[in-house]
Amino acid sequence: MSVVVNGRLFGNRIIVWDIADSRKLYGSGYYGKPIGVPKPKGVEFDAPLVLDLMEGCYLAEKGRLKISQMDSSNSKPVSQTEIKKICKKQYVDFDAKYLVFSDLREKGYVVSPGIKFGCDFAVYEQGPGIDHAPYLVQVFRATDEMTATGVVLAGRLATTVKKQFILAIPKVTEKKVEYVGFDWWRA
Repeated sequence: MSVVVNGRLFGNRIIVWDIADSRKLYGSGYYGKPIGVPKPKGVEFDAPLVLDLMEGCYLAEKGRLKISQMDSSNSKPVSQTEIKKICKKQYVDFDAKYLVFSDLREKGYVVSPGIKFGCDFAVYEQGPGIDHAPYLVQVFRATDEMTATGVVLAGRLATTVKKQFILAIPKVTEKKVEYVGFDWWRA
């Protein structure tokens, strides 16, 4: 049984203030980032942990995180329904992205936001500081159109940063995800 930690909702982030809890959560799957520590080496950091909403939602759903927020002067619990409602305001097509995030996490990958790579997720096989994220994942609906230019742009970016570009195609009603990977080579 995993330890349940407490996090406090602040805007679009969740902070785990207790340092021991921050270390446990980070060490159990590289969740979040220690505040002010750009590339932590292991769990020997003395900083609170900041989680993005998707991670927090996932951890709350798994029973590993209790989320609260300040309501005037009292701390008030945030339910799973409430956190998903907040997530839907923050993320475009949250249900599809969350399904992909959850699927990758359940398969043992470490998933972090891919914003600096211009995609939805950067995906690690082992974890930040241990390996580089070998995959860039873009969530793409089966009904979305992808142009040849879009494929080339994604491929050029991925090869420039030495990563594989992967389309994740969620089937939300079936709770299933299909993946299409692109390999690039010189002709």
